[in-house]
Amino acid sequence: MTGHAWLLLATLAAAIGVLVLLINSRLKFHPFVALMVVSIGVALVAGLSTEQIADSVEKGAGDILGNVGITLAFGAMLGRLLADSGATERIAAVIVDRAGTRSLPWYMAGAAFVIGIPMFFEVGLIVLLPLIFSVARRLQADGRIKGSAHVYLAAPTIAALCTLHGMVPPHPGPLIGVQGLHADLGTTILVGLICAVPTIVVSGPLYGRWIAPRLAVHPDRELVAQFTGRAPAEDADTSSAADGAARPGAAGAGRTGGVALGWALASVLVPVVLMLLRTVAELALAGSSPVRHVLTFTGEPVIAMFAGFLFALFALGYRSGHAPEKVRESLTGAIKSVAGILLIIAGGGAFNQVLEDTGIGKAVESAATGAHLNLLLLGWLIALVLSFSTGSATVGIVAATGILAPMAGDGGVQNSLLVVAIGAGSIGLNYVNHAGFWLVKESFGMTLGQATKSHTAIQTLVSVCGLLMALLISAFV
Repeated sequence: MTGHAWLLLATLAAAIGVLVLLINSRLKFHPFVALMVVSIGVALVAGLSTEQIADSVEKGAGDILGNVGITLAFGAMLGRLLADSGATERIAAVIVDRAGTRSLPWYMAGAAFVIGIPMFFEVGLIVLLPLIFSVARRLQADGRIKGSAHVYLAAPTIAALCTLHGMVPPHPGPLIGVQGLHADLGTTILVGLICAVPTIVVSGPLYGRWIAPRLAVHPDRELVAQFTGRAPAEDADTSSAADGAARPGAAGAGRTGGVALGWALASVLVPVVLMLLRTVAELALAGSSPVRHVLTFTGEPVIAMFAGFLFALFALGYRSGHAPEKVRESLTGAIKSVAGILLIIAGGGAFNQVLEDTGIGKAVESAATGAHLNLLLLGWLIALVLSFSTGSATVGIVAATGILAPMAGDGGVQNSLLVVAIGAGSIGLNYVNHAGFWLVKESFGMTLGQATKSHTAIQTLVSVCGLLMALLISAFV
């Protein structure tokens, strides 16, 4: 480690501190603005010329938006089609319709797992709230559970949604990691799913069963009525809660009746299957095979998400009976909802490129090598600290990816495991400066302490379990 390398490391530490300060101070900078300020500041301190700074910022932002931005836009529109058509409610209702009391958390985790593949955490939770409220009301009326029925059902839902959101492509965070660390997409999906299953089991149904009797959570009746379509007076009458109107999926019956389960599942799985087929083709077929060329093309993230979106547009959009104008307005709203995330991703790309062009990434590599830190643990820790400090999992992922990119190999399972570890780190310690924390707290009428014991604890369990799974797999590959 030379003196210049130590200066670069000090610059990086100061940049991270400034980034946290700008986002959390009274100024409340938008993360995109904060990332741009820090990127340009780091470039100036590290000695890049003004021409190099402009090129570095433009290249970093443009490259990552080209690789991730369009995919994210198609994913947002696909999620909106699934929600508007009632397809997600249909899937959830079918999964839990025949579940017993003890198996309900497992079925809820399954429903959230399927729905969480193409949807952001917040969107997936809002979509599943009607089901959670309806089933919880039935459980309370029957007196079959001690403590909070809402926490009993919400815990596996939160665990599954946040696990997929942080650790499994095609969500934007893992896609950023795949692009920045040059990991194979199909391998990352497979590794992410392998890590996700035991993580969800421990953090969701098992933890939910333990914590539910210890929390007295009662959502606002007006909010329950809004999501379930029942008047507050009806909700108070527990004697009617076990009738047919309170069965799982009843809240969305008006919208889901015309959605066939096959169409709903196909719309969710088309992009994921295309991406997985690409990996299978690259492993099993010769380079000159026409089938391999076709599957490689259709398995590209942009093409796979575009194909999934087009399939859902006709299968769920136009076939649902909605006017084309309404479908277009809904899709426009979906794009607007992710505009902020796209800007943060662009800012993160600029920051990553500056770290590379200034040599800071190489300095971090030298320091980590000298300290003999495990790369997966280092990536997890950086993402955890930045996500907790800034209130943005995306900031944690893009910054950790940029810092560790020089240390990553040329591909393979280890790079995919690093993507998973960084994503797991970004999930942990989800607290009051995260939007998801407040969504859960207000939706279920929790106190600050209750939200901490449920939502924050669940996401931190997911984070730790995800890292442990990545480390375990790393020991055998």
